Amino acid sequence: MTENTIVENTGRAAADAKPCATLDEVRMNIDRIDRQLVTLIAERGGFVAQAATFKTSTEDVKAPKRVEAVISKLRAYALQEQADPDTVEAIWRTMIANFTKAEIKDFAETR
Repeated sequence: MTENTIVENTGRAAADAKPCATLDEVRMNIDRIDRQLVTLIAERGGFVAQAATFKTSTEDVKAPKRVEAVISKLRAYALQEQADPDTVEAIWRTMIANFTKAEIKDFAETR
């Protein structure tokens, strides 16, 4: 996906942030979302581990072209959802780097 094919900005996710009456309510909602994010990251990790079984080299594990394609797609999705694309990119680059590090270790141990 290129920047020219970004889907119309609907801002759906931003609209889901309902107004809160107190700071405690805001924090409760942030904590709820954090728990969901951790669950999704764990699920993603399971798929990353599966992907490693299909790869034949550490270069396949690193997959720099795939990383850049993922980042490009997520930046577009961030704009669509009215999230800061720089923040999304930074989070994903960190997550991908950590998953890649673990995947390279697992790959080396199983080959």
